[in-house]
Amino acid sequence: MNIKPIHNDEDLHEAFLNLEGVYQAKEGTPEADDMEILVTLIEAYENRNYPISPPDPIEAIKFRMDQQGLTARDLESFIGSSGRVSEVLNRKRPLSLRMIKRLHEGLNIPYESLLANVA
Repeated sequence: MNIKPIHNDEDLHEAFLNLEGVYQAKEGTPEADDMEILVTLIEAYENRNYPISPPDPIEAIKFRMDQQGLTARDLESFIGSSGRVSEVLNRKRPLSLRMIKRLHEGLNIPYESLLANVA
């Protein structure tokens, strides 16, 4: 197989086609080495050209609320009074570091999500 750098989406498509041919190669074979190289090249190209940003912090909180069936009242132990929870969820008040720490520890929301868009 002739493996080459991925410079554009056409090269990416070709790399995926090549990957299909060696995807289930047995470990320790030349095909498995080709697969590892192709995966590395594809990941590097996609990370460079199609980065995935962490979700908006408020959307991350709302997503976790939906997942766990939580209400705004349930967030009071992490954020503060009901008024403060409302302000945060309506984007009228930013998350403080204390709120971020409590939300991370209490609801397992990743720090990367809670700190996204912080300057």
